[in-house]
Amino acid sequence: MAEARIFQDEFICPVCLDLLKDPVTIPCGHSYCKSCITGYWNPQDQMRVYSCPQCRQTFSPRPVLGKNTILAEMVEKLNKTKLPADCYAEAGDVQCAVCTGRKYKAVKSCVVCLNSYCQNHLVQHENFFKGKRHNLMDATGRLQKMICHKHDKLLEVFCNTDKKCICVLCTMDEHKNHDTISAATLRTEKQSYLKDMQRKVQHRIQDREKYLQKLRDAVKSHERSAQAAVNNSEKIFTELIRSIERSRSEVTQLIRDQTKATVSRAEGLLKQLQEEVADLRRRDTELENLTHTQDHTLFLQSFHSLSASPEPTAVPTFTFLAFDGIRESVCQLRDKLENFCKEEIKKISDRVTFTNILPRPRNDFLQYSHQLSLDLNTMNKYLCLSEEHRQRMITYAFPEQPYPEHPDRFDEENYQVLCRDSVCGRCYWEVEWSGSYGVYVSVSYKSISRKGGDKKCLFGHNDHSWSLYCIDSSCSFIHNNTQTHLPVVCRSSRIGVYVDHRAGTLSFYNVSDKLGLIHTVQTTFTQPLYPGFYVCYGSSVKL
Repeated sequence: MAEARIFQDEFICPVCLDLLKDPVTIPCGHSYCKSCITGYWNPQDQMRVYSCPQCRQTFSPRPVLGKNTILAEMVEKLNKTKLPADCYAEAGDVQCAVCTGRKYKAVKSCVVCLNSYCQNHLVQHENFFKGKRHNLMDATGRLQKMICHKHDKLLEVFCNTDKKCICVLCTMDEHKNHDTISAATLRTEKQSYLKDMQRKVQHRIQDREKYLQKLRDAVKSHERSAQAAVNNSEKIFTELIRSIERSRSEVTQLIRDQTKATVSRAEGLLKQLQEEVADLRRRDTELENLTHTQDHTLFLQSFHSLSASPEPTAVPTFTFLAFDGIRESVCQLRDKLENFCKEEIKKISDRVTFTNILPRPRNDFLQYSHQLSLDLNTMNKYLCLSEEHRQRMITYAFPEQPYPEHPDRFDEENYQVLCRDSVCGRCYWEVEWSGSYGVYVSVSYKSISRKGGDKKCLFGHNDHSWSLYCIDSSCSFIHNNTQTHLPVVCRSSRIGVYVDHRAGTLSFYNVSDKLGLIHTVQTTFTQPLYPGFYVCYGSSVKL
C-alpha cells in the first residue's frame, strides 16, 4: 500500500529541501538543483575529486551538468497545480498525509489506503489507482477509528451482542454466532429515530426560545417597574424635602420675626432711657452751675425752678426671647422624623417582593427539609387531625371537637394551629391543600395572640405573622393586616415554604419537579418562627 503512494519528495532537492529548480542529474543517478550541486562542488576544485552529497560516489574529472528535461517538466506541472496559501492546514484541520514540510488541508480520506489527501495528492491518487475501487469520503481525523485494528479492515458491521462496530473478519472470529447487522442497515433504522430526537430537540429549542423571550420581556418589565418606582420615590421624597424646607423656612422666619419685634421694643426703650439720661445730665449741669453762682438773688430765683424736679420713675424691665426651647423643639422634631423615616423605610423594605420566573430544582431545597410536628394544644376546636395514607391531614370539623381548655389554644373563629418546633437557620417544608374556600400557609412568632375574635389573632393580620392565602388558582400575601394580591398563579396544590431566618428571607413556591416562585419577602425576624395553618370551611391541609 505504501508503494502505491506518489510522494512529492521525489521532486525535492536533497540540498535545499525544496522543489527542484533547473534540475540536473549527475552520473550516479541522483538529481539536484543546478545551483545547489554547483555550490557543493566548487570547494572541491582543489582536490579535483567530486562526490555525490547522498551516496558519496566520487567523480573525476568534474562531470558536465546537463538539464534533466523530464524532471523539469514534472516540477513545472507540480508548480502549476500548487494550492494557494489559504489551503494550508491550521489547528483543527485534517492534514494531508503525503505533503512534506508545511502540510495542506486534506479534502478526502481513502478508507483503503487509510490516508487523507489534499487536492494535489488526491489527483495523483486517482491517477495512480485509475480503474480500481478505492472508497473515498470527506476528510476525517477519525479515519483510524473506522478501521479494525486487529484485521486492518473497515468497520462495516455492528454487533448487537457486544454493542460495538466490527469488521467482516470479526464476524468469523471472536464475534462468531453473535447477533450482527450491517452498519449501513442499522444506520437506516436509527435514522428515523434520530429524526424523532431532532424534532424533540427542535421543540425544546422552540420552548426555550419562547421562555427566553418571556424572560427578556420580564426583565424589561422589571426594569420599567423599577424605574417607575424610582421616579415615584424621587417625586415623593422631593415633595418631602420641600415640605421640610418649608418648615425650616417657617421656623427661621418665626425666629427672625420674634427677634425683630423684640429688638424694636428694645430700641424704643433704649431711646427713652438715652433721652432720660441726657435730661438728667443737663439738670446736673444746671445744678452745678447754680452751686457756684455769687449772686444771691439769682441763686434763689433759679433754685425755686430747679428744685421742682420730676418724680423719679422706676427702671423699666425688659425680657428677651430664650431660643433654647426652639432648639430643643427642633431637635425633638429631627429625632422624631429620623425615627419615623427608619420605621417607614423598614416597612417599605418589608413590602419589597422578589419575583423569579426561573424554576429551581426541588432537590436544591430538600437538603433543608423540615419535618412538621403539630402542637395540639394550639389547635382550634373546629379543626381535626387525621391520618390518610400515612399523611397527617388537618380538616375543618363541625361540630367542635372536645379538646380540653388550654391557654395556648386558638379560640372562637381562629381556625388555626401552630407547629411545636420552631424553624431556625435554613428550613424547607411542603404542604398540600384542597378546598374551595382555601387555606392560609403561614409562619408566626409564638407570641401571637390566641384569644378573642379580633384580627390580632389571625395569621397575617398582625406584625407577628406572615401568611400566603391560597384559593382556587389565585393567591395573596398578608402581613401586618396588609393584603397583597399576587400576579403569580397558584398552579399546584402543593406549596413549598423556605425560610432563611438569619438572612430574613421567606419564600413560597409552587411544587413540581422544579419549584416556581410564588412570592418572597425580605425582612428581619426578631423571634423564632413557627409554621402555622388556617383552614377554612370545607378545606384541608396535608403535611
